[in-house]
Amino acid sequence: MLHQNIMEVLKKDSHIHNKTAALVLENGEILWGYGLGEKKAAVGELCFNTSQTGYQEALSDPSYTKQIITFTFPHVGIVGTNQEDQESKKIYADGCVINQPLSKYSNWRAEDDLNSYFLRNKIPCIFGIDTRYLTKKLSLEGAKKAAVIHFGEGENKIEKLKTQINEWKGLKNLDLAGIVSTEQNYIWKKGIWKSDKSTKSQFKYNVTCLDFGIKNNILRNLNEFNLNPTVLNLFSSYEEIIETNPSGIFLSNGPGDPYATGSKIVDVIRKLIDDNIPIFGICLGHQILGLALNAKTKKMFQGHRGSNHPVKNLTTGIVEITSQNHGFEVDRESFSNDIIETHISLFDGTNEGIRHKHLPAFSVQYHPEASPGPHDSHYLFKEFYNLIEKNAKKN
Repeated sequence: MLHQNIMEVLKKDSHIHNKTAALVLENGEILWGYGLGEKKAAVGELCFNTSQTGYQEALSDPSYTKQIITFTFPHVGIVGTNQEDQESKKIYADGCVINQPLSKYSNWRAEDDLNSYFLRNKIPCIFGIDTRYLTKKLSLEGAKKAAVIHFGEGENKIEKLKTQINEWKGLKNLDLAGIVSTEQNYIWKKGIWKSDKSTKSQFKYNVTCLDFGIKNNILRNLNEFNLNPTVLNLFSSYEEIIETNPSGIFLSNGPGDPYATGSKIVDVIRKLIDDNIPIFGICLGHQILGLALNAKTKKMFQGHRGSNHPVKNLTTGIVEITSQNHGFEVDRESFSNDIIETHISLFDGTNEGIRHKHLPAFSVQYHPEASPGPHDSHYLFKEFYNLIEKNAKKN
């Protein structure tokens, strides 16, 4: 009943001064709503995520750095939050847009409510927005710069925000992976989440992960396949990487323009490829591998974000439902004869996977760790393991 009453107020309230938050678009359009989380403003690229579950995993995905997420599913916050569903140490999204007010959460794993989670992470959000309108607008007009502000009863500072939006140059040519990458190298020791809390400690091969914004569940999956992950800063030198005695190299997901990041590290990746060390990349790591193989990347008109994206495996003919979060793509028109396309998007036909014709290197654009998302693509971790084992026997 309380939830219904709040929605009635939202529908009837047409007085801007009664509202405590706003979403400002780069064209000057203002959508008024009600604030959640920290009373502050944030500027970033506005995007939408079509997942029906996994809002905590999405918010804590470093790939969302400098982005404001519009959740298309209206009932966000219904399962609360907990420490085990964290994909990193904090919320990396700069803000979010929600349709309905937060209901009281209900889930046996919940430890706290979503608004407290926003407050702890000092993130501003807004609800009471027509997210269907916003999603259609972004679909038709492409990604937009925007700002979200939760001003409460204070000054709304909309005009100042418009200036900040105009001054921000957007994600193109922006290296964000260097900002979110780990400062201290570490070894990951946890397997996938299990209700019985059993652990796994058997490792057969060392995998060195270059951290562009790596998610915890990626490391859990590597662990589960008897691979011992060591995580390094993405700007580690060739010598520092080799010192970890890697049987394989993993290139992680992450935020920002792949060209801006890749131009600083692509020579190191090329040396590792020439050493015949098995390499597996996902998301930004896929784009970085593409650059190392002399392909090009480009900004997409509309990125892929959600856990319901159909991708066709061109090798098997099987269609996988995948989890995705990216606004750049590897341009297949720039592929050399050494690159074989392995996967394509059935939404817009863009490239979703590649492998080297002769060397043990492959990558996919989507997130096979499925956090959040379906498990259709878990086989890729097994393929990585098999590639490492085959290479180890050969040597």
